[in-house]
Parts: sequence; C-alpha cells; structure tokens
Amino acid sequence: MKAYLETYDSVLEEQDSDFNGISSQEAARRLGQFGKNRLKEGKHKNLLQRFLKQLVDPMIIILIAAAVVSAITAAYSGESFADVIIIVAVVLINAVLGVVQENKAEQAIAALQEIAAATSKVLRDGQQHTVRSEELVPGDVIILEAGDSVPADARLLECASMKAEEAALTGESVPVNKTADPLTCSEQKDIPLGDRKNMAYMGSTIVYGRGRAVVTGTGMNTEMGKIADALDKAQDGETPLQIKLNQLSRILSFVVIGICAFIFALDIIRSYPDITFNTMIDTFMVAVSLAVAAIPEGLATVVTIVLSMGVTKMSRQNAVIRRLTAVETLGCTQIICSDKTGTLTQNKMTVVEHRGDDEALLARAMALCSDAQLDEKNEAIGEPTECALVNYAYSVSLSKNELNAQMPRIGEAPFDSQRKMMSTIHKDTRGSVIQFTKGAPDEVLKRCTHLWKNGEIIPLTDPEREHILQQNKDMADRALRVLCAAMRIWSTPPAAYDSTQLEQDLCYIGLTGMIDPIRPEVKDAIAKCRSAGIRPIMITGDHKDTAVAIAKQLGIIKESREAVTGAELNDITDENFREKIKEYSVYARVQPEHKVRIVNTWRELGFITAMTGDGVNDAPSIKNADIGVGMGITGTDVTKNVADMVLADDNFATIVNAVAEGRRIYDNIRKSIQFLLSANLSEVISIFVATLLGFTVLKPVHLLWVNLITDCFPALALGMEKEESNIMKRPPRNAKEGIFAGGMGFDVIAQGIIITIITLTAYFIGHYVESGRFEITTSADGITMAFLSLSMAEIFHSFNMRSRRESVLRLKRQNIFIWGAMILSFLCTTAVIYIPFLSDAFGFEHISLMEYGIAMLLAFSIIPIIEIIKLIQRMIKK
Repeated sequence: MKAYLETYDSVLEEQDSDFNGISSQEAARRLGQFGKNRLKEGKHKNLLQRFLKQLVDPMIIILIAAAVVSAITAAYSGESFADVIIIVAVVLINAVLGVVQENKAEQAIAALQEIAAATSKVLRDGQQHTVRSEELVPGDVIILEAGDSVPADARLLECASMKAEEAALTGESVPVNKTADPLTCSEQKDIPLGDRKNMAYMGSTIVYGRGRAVVTGTGMNTEMGKIADALDKAQDGETPLQIKLNQLSRILSFVVIGICAFIFALDIIRSYPDITFNTMIDTFMVAVSLAVAAIPEGLATVVTIVLSMGVTKMSRQNAVIRRLTAVETLGCTQIICSDKTGTLTQNKMTVVEHRGDDEALLARAMALCSDAQLDEKNEAIGEPTECALVNYAYSVSLSKNELNAQMPRIGEAPFDSQRKMMSTIHKDTRGSVIQFTKGAPDEVLKRCTHLWKNGEIIPLTDPEREHILQQNKDMADRALRVLCAAMRIWSTPPAAYDSTQLEQDLCYIGLTGMIDPIRPEVKDAIAKCRSAGIRPIMITGDHKDTAVAIAKQLGIIKESREAVTGAELNDITDENFREKIKEYSVYARVQPEHKVRIVNTWRELGFITAMTGDGVNDAPSIKNADIGVGMGITGTDVTKNVADMVLADDNFATIVNAVAEGRRIYDNIRKSIQFLLSANLSEVISIFVATLLGFTVLKPVHLLWVNLITDCFPALALGMEKEESNIMKRPPRNAKEGIFAGGMGFDVIAQGIIITIITLTAYFIGHYVESGRFEITTSADGITMAFLSLSMAEIFHSFNMRSRRESVLRLKRQNIFIWGAMILSFLCTTAVIYIPFLSDAFGFEHISLMEYGIAMLLAFSIIPIIEIIKLIQRMIKK
C-alpha cells in the first residue's frame, strides 16, 4: 500500500489503528511481530577475530619471532624451552587482556548510547507517552513538533504549518511544506520521494510547526532502511590525544628499531672474528630485550580505557558525552554560555501574578494558545512554561480538556524564536471564530491596536500602552517571566494561517507573571567557575530586567551595564563587539543568529567556548561552539544530535561538574602516560648501558613480566585516581599545549634515569654479595636483585604519580586500586623469585633475605627522591 496516495482514514484502517493510536498491549504484540525500530548494524568482530587482531601488533610480532628463534635454539642445543613457554604465555595473556579491555571500552560506549537513546511522543491507550524510538511499531500514532527527528516512516494525519528537512534522504536542503491531504500521481507512475508531502520519513527533521502521524514502516522497512542496507557501521573516530599517542608509539618504534640495529651491529663487530651461531642468537635476544623494554605497547590501550571509564562516570552524573573529543576540550573551557530557563533556573514555572481586566479570559487565552494538555490526573504535561499556563487556567476552574471541547483549534501559527509568539484559531459551539496570541509582552504589544476592558474592545491609547509596559517591567524586575495574551475576532475562518496576516490588529487581554526559581546548586557552581578561571555567560530570550535580576542573584553580574539586548547588539559592529564583548555577561532578548555571533566572537579571540541550547534554532550556535551542550529534558532531537555533550538533567551545575571531571580525566591520562614512559625509559637505558658495558642486566622474559605486571595495572589504577583538591582552583589548560607540556618531558627523563640508577645499583650490589667484588660481568644474583628493584620501583613510583606536583603524603584520599596493584605485583614478583619451578623458568637465584631487603629499600627510595624533586619544583614555581 502506498500510504501517500490514500486518505489517512484508509491508512489507519490498513494499519488497524485510529486517530488516538493503539493500545500498549497491542504495541507489545506488534513489537514482537515486527522487531525493534532500528537499522541493521554492521557485523561485529567475534572473539577469535579480536584475538587475532591483537597478534598482528608489531610488538607482538617481534615477540613471536623471538619465541621462534628461542625454540630453534633450544632444540638445536638441547636446552630448556622455558624462555619459549614464558614468551608464548605472555603473548597470550597480553592478547587476552587486549580483548577484555576492548570489550570493556565497547560496553562503556554501548551504555552511553543506551542512556542517550532517542525517544518519541506516542499516543497509546488514548494518552500521550514518551517511549524509546526503537519501541515504535506500525500503527503507532506519533506527535511531531519543531526540532524532532522523525523516528520512523509515517503518514501525516494532521499538520499545522509543518516543514521538514529531508536532505539526508533527498539531498534537498530547502525544508518541505507538509500536508495531510492525499496525493495523486497524475501522469507519473509514482511520486518521487521528495514530493511525498503527506509523509514524514525516518532521518528527516521537523524544522517548523507540528503534526500527528501514523507509523507505516519501522527499522529496515523504512526508506532510510533501504539505504542503510547497503552501508556498514561507521567507525568511531579517535580523539586528538589518542592520535598523538599513536604517532608517539610509531616514532618510538622506529627509534627502537634503529637502536636495536645499532646494538646488534655493535655486538657483532665486537665479537669479530669469533662470530658463532650462539653469538648471533644472543645478540638477537639482546635486541629483542631492548625492543620489549622501549615500546610502551599498552599506552594507547590504557588511554582508551581511562577515557571510556571516565565518560561512563560522567554519564552517571547526568553528563552524557556523545563525542570523546569533548572530554579533552572540557578541561580547556574558558567560557560557558548558558540558557537561563531550566539550566540556571528550575524550569518549574508557576503563575504567581497577573495583570488585565478579565482574569477568566486571560486564563482561557493562555491555556488554549498552548500545546500542553491535562492528563487523567488533571496535571499538565508538555513544555514547562505552557504547563504553568494550563495549570493556572485549571486553578481558576478552567479545564484545558473542557476548553478544547468547547473551542476546538482549527488553525495556528506555531511559535518561533524570531517572532517570539504563537497564535491559535478556535471555533466555538456558536460558530464564532476567535484567535488567541501569546508571547513576549513587548513584541505582542507592537501588534495590538485595542484592549479588552469592562467587557468590551476599546482602542489602545499611548498612555495605556506605557502603563502595560511599566507593569511588565515591574514584574520582570522581580525576576518574573512575563507573557502577554491578546486576541482577534474573525467573522469567518482566515483564508491562510500565515503569521504576518494573523498577528496584527490584536486586542490586548493581559499579562501573566511566572516565577521560575533559580536552582539552589547553581550559585555555588558559578562561584566554582570563577575560581577555575571560567567565565559564565547568560543568554536568554527573556526581558532584560528579568535576566539582570536573576544574573545578580546568581553572581553572574554585579551591575546592570553588564547586560545587553539583542536589539542593542544589532547596533554594534563586529569590530566594536570584539573590543566590547568582555564587558557583557548577560544577553537578553536574543535571536538565534545572536548566539552564533557571540560564540564565534569569543572563539575568534582565542577562548574555548561551551554553548548550551534546546531549541531547533540553537543548533547552529551549538555546532559552532568548541563544546556544544544539548538539553536532555527540554532539548529537541536536532540540538541533541549536533551536541558534543547532553545534560540529562538540564542543569548548569552539571556542566561545571563535567568540566571538573574532564580535567580529572585528562590529568589522570597524563599521569598514566608519564608513568608508562618513565618506566619504559628506565628499562631502555638499563639494557642499553648494560649492553654497551658487556653484561646482561635483564632478559627479554624478565622485561615482558615487568611490562605485564608492573606497567599495565598501575597505569589503569592511576586512571581511577580522584581529582586533586586544586582541580577547580587553577586556570583552564591551554588547548594548544602538547602532551609533554608543563615540564612533563623533563619529569619522564629524570624519573627514567633515577629508576635506571636504582636498577643498576641493585645489580652491582647483588653481584658483590654473590662474588665479594665489584666488576662488570653477568651475575645471577645481580639479575635477580635488578629485576626485584625495577619491578617494585615502578610500583612505588605509581604512588608518586598520584599527583605530578603535590606531595603524595599530603593526599587525603587513598587509591585502593594502586594499593591492589602493589599487593598483586609484590606477591607475583616474590613468587617468581622463590617458587622453584618459576625461578628456574625465569633463571632467577633464590637471593638471601638481606639481598631481598636491600633490593626493596632501593626500590622504595624512588618515593623520597621524587618527593624532594617535587618540593624543589614547587619552590621554583613560587
């Protein structure tokens, strides 16, 4: 059935539905029959494919080559296969851990997608409900409004000035006017997709008006499904930090290959002319040792895990990150441009005052000229401001449901942010046609020529107009949100419901003043912004006096001169605005294009800017901002789709908390990077020095063990570190700074050298205890003590890295994950030294208790040494 060629009655009959939708029970049955309303995804890799992917890593290939060479050598010489078994075991464990970590990251992203799942307004059991879009079924009747993404293919049942943007399907960028009337093919065999004006298709967006439609196709049975069938799932992009780290890993790999080639060539030259097969093998294994030590193979993985864990935590705090790049940018945020209503305030509107000659008429006008409805409990559902008006009417014994029956709506000019008003046309039981208009008082009054007084319409004089404007200002000065209602009597229904024709020659009825209390937590959040070097800015469509009053309460501004209106902004040139923008922290009566101008000007001046929004017209400014923030409750699908972050609670304090969390995540990632690089650098220098001097300090299997046990787990534990006490008392991070900014490059080199000295010292002490003299030669006790000191020094160093500058002794909270990593490493390291079959496999000696104690003391010395360095760094900074 081609629904666009049929009347909507026929379509409803075909779908076994009616104008008020189907029952919940029937919807559940159809969901089982038709399946979920979602497009087919690309094939996911199975466990085996993921496991094999881990094995094609360059580092793993080097290890496999080493294992093959070791196996050949062992077979040739008749020696133990212990090295081969250990290398293979480590490779397998690494691969398994890689798969587990990849699964965890995917699960975290899937959990975020679950939280951010799209919803739709649907009529079931005769009532409006909000359900997940994937639960829609054919026959469901959905409500579509400006800003909604169309969730499924549907035939329109009614529409009011509806326009849809269908570029995703048709490539046509101009919005299409919609109708509920059936279409005819005329001479064509069929009607092209772009001309089916009575259909709303999945993937399109309602940009104006509203409507009601019956679902005709879901999931892969939609027009979008036909396209998606030929597509595969897109890959998630990497963040700038991940890209930098992957580049760093590649550079390190090439450097290491160069060093390995140099060491290999040097050893061969030194062995000349006594070059044997065993010499070649030993030299190759030294080169492998260096490669194992140098390449921080876990770096990118650790960063991905820390990011995924961080965004999962943020989602639990009502900040749903839609793009991982936002996490990095959050820590750099300098400007937060925020809407007032619902974000800085509670969005719990209540009408507390009114002005006008006839309260009953005022309440009737406000209730009818709104899209909010009363539910079965006589509680308003819909947009909070309109809910307040419907509840106000109910409080004076005017039920919206009864008003709808008495005066059904026959036409409308929907609200938009340019006009700042909406109009609805109604026909009463006597056949009379009346129009109600509500909106911003200053805008509505411009279109009023009369007023309602003493039960009759009289001309609106200039003194009366001034009196009304003063009443508006008095209420706005007390932080009330003020709306104005007007009406127009028609002898016959208007020929067209165009706003320019409807909204003129209006008759003023009255004003309502609503209180929207500020969120109690926002004042503290704004103070936190100030201390963190972040400037909060309020942008609102409200009256300037209302905006100023609330901004002063919240501490955003101190003087009224810090506020400017959209009209005043129009008179300021771009050049002058760049010079004056720092003078303004409140923008009132703004249009969508003003928001874009504000965001772009701050960005041109080099400030990292966040911008909140909820309406369809906010999408351009959200997209232009460094961080676009959509509203999860009041936000439209359009703004959520372009946003980098969505607030599940529409709360400004959540943005500030997300900034703090973004700073924590980035700090922890840098701590993990510094820890891993300094640890790997110490291993490289130790192997390099030992090779040049002609002795073996550690074998490849020892380094594999160190990297597996003492690198990966502490690095992940550092990613769980709580925020430092000064995290919101320092200025934002420079977005252009590199990974090694703030002295991190020096720290990595210095700490790597210190751990190297500890390792080599342990080696020489071990050899002295074993032989009674200091000399440069290979020593079993020396290797064992070096291994113990290196392993535990890296673990103890992870405690240092809990703060890059603060003393670890001053940190009030403990990181149980680092303690867990330390205990695990201590037990495992001690086990491979003292359990016979393990020590034999690794080639360790059962060192004495004295040697063990010396090695542990040397390892622990990393803490006081780094504490002294941190103290000097803090003193220099002061």
